[in-house]
Amino acid sequence: MLRSSTATGLMIAVVAALAFGASGPFVKPLLEAGWSPAAAVTARALIGGIVLAPVALYALRGRWAALWHARIRVLAIALIGVAATQLAYFAAIERISVGTGILIEFMAPLLLVGFVWMRTRKTPKAVVLAGSVFALIGLGMVVSPGGEGSIDLLGLGFALLAAVGCAVYFVAAAKTDDGLPAVAVASVSLILGGAVLGLIGLTGLIPFTASVTPVNLFGGTVEWWVPMLIVGVLATGFAYATSITASQLLGSRLASFAGLLEVVAATVYAWLLLGEQMTLIQLAGGVLILVGIGFVRSEKTDEVSAPLEPASLERAA
Repeated sequence: MLRSSTATGLMIAVVAALAFGASGPFVKPLLEAGWSPAAAVTARALIGGIVLAPVALYALRGRWAALWHARIRVLAIALIGVAATQLAYFAAIERISVGTGILIEFMAPLLLVGFVWMRTRKTPKAVVLAGSVFALIGLGMVVSPGGEGSIDLLGLGFALLAAVGCAVYFVAAAKTDDGLPAVAVASVSLILGGAVLGLIGLTGLIPFTASVTPVNLFGGTVEWWVPMLIVGVLATGFAYATSITASQLLGSRLASFAGLLEVVAATVYAWLLLGEQMTLIQLAGGVLILVGIGFVRSEKTDEVSAPLEPASLERAA
């Protein structure tokens, strides 16, 4: 039964990663056409959440108490996993390539290792340390001047912030003890995250602009709503619902490992849709990152859940 659940979770995780990978390549033309990252994330999140809403309402019938019980997890996914992470990622790919941005974001498993190391004071096993070294060397190759020609420190900084948010997302998504259906978690988190980001944008605290001009895509020009609908429905609503489902079946460690396929998918999509190509140095660095994180993920340890316990969040606040 356990093996069957794991196999199902892995298949769902692969589908989710393939869907998530489309977000960067389809959003980048919108950013180049005048959309700000905040506006793109807001539209993406609201479209995805609204598309899932009918299914979420059906799944929640008679179980509204579960939504309140899961409020800490939902808020973490909404504000960090949806709003902050995607805002940082889109801000990053405004300045650096999609492939580089997604590779840095998926350094998240290493951040989880570092957190566990600091919390438990236990030195990670040799396989974890070796994997971390591989991944860090690979990261240096990906962002080196020989990789992209020049280093955009602000772009890299945004990508690193996205990695932090990604780590929190995987931990939050993996929790299953509140009885809340995955589709409800996805829908409510997306709508809440999009609404909060939209309200912040309206205050003028962050740039919030959109454009209805056609964008360059598929080797020509298309209306702006074509890539936005693809991102909102496929790479957001569908992707978050399947990703949370997979995380609940697999746990944060295995789910984040399976999510590495998003790196490959995003790079391939960017090559096909945008003509972005990685240099040999970057490709070699990307392989090292994937190998290193694979080593990290191969160690059997307990799931990381402490950061999302209510007491932990209250102390952090």
